Amino acid sequence: MRERLAYVQFRGSIREQSVEPFLGLLKSLRQRRRVRGVLLDISSGGGGSIASTDFYLAVKRLDQVKPVFASIGSIGASGAYMAALGARRIYAYPDSEVGSIGVLFPHIAVRDLLAKLGIQVELLHEGRHKDAYQGLRPLSDEERAKLQAVAADGYQSFVELVAHERRRPVDEIRALATGEFWSGKQALRLGLIDALGDREDALRALGELTGISPERTVRWQPPRPFLQRVLSGGSSALGASLAAGVRDGLEDALFEAALRRR
Repeated sequence: MRERLAYVQFRGSIREQSVEPFLGLLKSLRQRRRVRGVLLDISSGGGGSIASTDFYLAVKRLDQVKPVFASIGSIGASGAYMAALGARRIYAYPDSEVGSIGVLFPHIAVRDLLAKLGIQVELLHEGRHKDAYQGLRPLSDEERAKLQAVAADGYQSFVELVAHERRRPVDEIRALATGEFWSGKQALRLGLIDALGDREDALRALGELTGISPERTVRWQPPRPFLQRVLSGGSSALGASLAAGVRDGLEDALFEAALRRR
């Protein structure tokens, strides 16, 4: 059996559309018998709350089957840091921007600007607050308080998640959860990451844990839709068996081709 490590890279904002293909990829890696460990190379300023939670859960579920190490690039902030928390070990560069533990709900009201431009917008609505968060008018005190309460709930959940994954008291993490960035050096000192180093350092450590040489690493990307359908195996047991054989053979061919290119 040609065992190997997998390398997965994520860049950009964490949104449902950008994360969805990676959720499928991480799920498929759980079933790849020949993949013994995964390096998640992530650099992102974060994004949506639900998309970030989904990303974290996908990483966590994969790590429960085989070890996942996270390597933070230039930035691992907010939702990106949340996703990295699902990994067994987090690496960052000394000057990486790490953390930004907090919740942000921007609200921009453009009513006065539209009035200066001579533009009038009329919203017909039912429900007293249905027009509150359309960005056309300032929030009332009641609406602002409600939005702040939602943000507070999300913030508490984030703090509790960090405390759980980093095995630290909640009050200690809350003191760090100011929405600020920390350098990699500071994050290590504060217990937010496990080690300093680049992706090769993280991959080498993953190889030591799994007993697989870092030279036997293949980069994985979300499959194109057609290839994904071919490798899905269909609904029948025979189709699944045939697809598994095709998939393993294809993986081996791609793996050997990747090694020859080095």
